[in-house]
Amino acid sequence: MKTRLVGGIAALLVAIIGTVLLVNYVQNADKRALADTETESVYVVEKTIAAGTGISKAAGAVVRKDVPKLAVAAGAVTDLNQVGQKVAAVDLMPGEQLLTTRMVGADSILGPARVQVPAGMQEITLKLPIERVVGGTLTAGDTVGVFLSVDDSAAKSGGTQLTFHKVLVTAAQFSNGSTATSQETTAEQDSTKGALNSKKSASSNGTYLITLARNSADAERIVFTTEFGSVYLSKEPANAVEGTSGVVNTGRLFR
Repeated sequence: MKTRLVGGIAALLVAIIGTVLLVNYVQNADKRALADTETESVYVVEKTIAAGTGISKAAGAVVRKDVPKLAVAAGAVTDLNQVGQKVAAVDLMPGEQLLTTRMVGADSILGPARVQVPAGMQEITLKLPIERVVGGTLTAGDTVGVFLSVDDSAAKSGGTQLTFHKVLVTAAQFSNGSTATSQETTAEQDSTKGALNSKKSASSNGTYLITLARNSADAERIVFTTEFGSVYLSKEPANAVEGTSGVVNTGRLFR
């Protein structure tokens, strides 16, 4: 009985030692394969990095690895200082080398869906139905007139005014988050589909997310009107004549 027990323990120890040796062998396989190969240390993507994300914000997404020199891609990053504050121009997938050619300035990733907010301004997003955004023709980069309309039923008063002129639209999206484009642009893109904004508008419920650049004081007035009244936007290009007759109410409507 003791002999069998000792034999079983010995067999178990042999199996454990064999497993450890095998694991070490496999783990060192890459090193052995590269033992007689000239290598270079580059950064490789380990976790998916979404387009528009900077390496500094993607903690643990890239690792430094030794790669055969013959396999090093042009523009491979060997020092993260090469990319600095740049962001990924496209989605970067695990296993691929981090390339300088796939990193761009943060402003460049804005693309047609967004434009840069002017210095000193802040952005505010309004959810508006199609009839309040010029039939859905607004796109990022347009300038608009902002009409504020409030009806105070308790005080039996109310009014409408074109309050702000040539306000910059920094982003225009459908309510589902997809990019809103003008009918002319979409017509070109969807010429083979035979419909304008067919796929996107069908899932947007006819509402749009329009982001405006404005200072804090003006933003407060726009938010108040959104909460207690209505906001309408007009397309107001740079050559549009600015003007207003003041606050229009029932007393002044038919003058």
